[in-house]
Amino acid sequence: MKVLFLHAHHDDYEFTAAGTFELWRRKLGADFTAKVVVCTDGKAGHHFRTREETGALRLREQAAAAAIGGFQFEPLRLPNGQIPREACLRVTTDLLAALWKAIRDFEPDYIFCPPVASDPRAGIHVDHVAVATAVREVAYMINVPHAFTPEYPADETQSTQVKVPVILNTYDTYQFGENAHDLAVDVEAAFEAICDMTWCHQSQIVEWIPWVGRHKMAAPQSREEWKAVLRARFLRQNHELGFKSQHAFEMFTVTAWGAVPTVEQLLTDFPPITPKFSHVKKLRQRLARWGAE
Repeated sequence: MKVLFLHAHHDDYEFTAAGTFELWRRKLGADFTAKVVVCTDGKAGHHFRTREETGALRLREQAAAAAIGGFQFEPLRLPNGQIPREACLRVTTDLLAALWKAIRDFEPDYIFCPPVASDPRAGIHVDHVAVATAVREVAYMINVPHAFTPEYPADETQSTQVKVPVILNTYDTYQFGENAHDLAVDVEAAFEAICDMTWCHQSQIVEWIPWVGRHKMAAPQSREEWKAVLRARFLRQNHELGFKSQHAFEMFTVTAWGAVPTVEQLLTDFPPITPKFSHVKKLRQRLARWGAE
């Protein structure tokens, strides 16, 4: 089982899918390989550190979280070798090409990425929207070997088929008011691990997020204080989605961007999905309309 997480920022993974990946790793052991690709340089997310200092620090923080979570990590690099700039990411041919190469090189069974906002009243983060849109736009090209050979030259007479993955959207806190889901995974058993991984990102949760003022969050001064803040964050998500539970949940929506799975495939492959807070019946009907076998 190979699973790829594509998102905009250093820490997006830990706040949306780290618990599910941790439970997956515990379930499958050495048969599970996870990779996180961050699509921006992280240099904009601070208020008293320089851009270069911030970017270098966030790389170190993400590497520390990867060591705890047992996943591979790399920044996305455009064909010219540069990492895209944070806070102004746009869908360009180079971004599509870089994602195409990252996906084809890893050849995952599943991809997780942010959702595309459709309601103009929903809040967004420009980088999240760009990654979501780019993954959606490049998805059909995953098994099109000549799509980006101008950017990544190859012998065009010798093509290799690659697996087309199932692509799922994560919950996105920036899209408050428009979040929806098909599958809910109870990650309470991995809560301490999520706490450890998120605590690695102290430039964000101790310094930047409290300062930026969009998350109504006081700056935690210790891991124990952060644990309480993280718990409250999960409970806010539960409240938004109507979950009457004190457990931590991670939520995902199945798209038709890549391969269309069956419900049985998802239930077999995933860590245990909570039926009470999932919409399996509606998902089954939708996947059947999409041609799931």
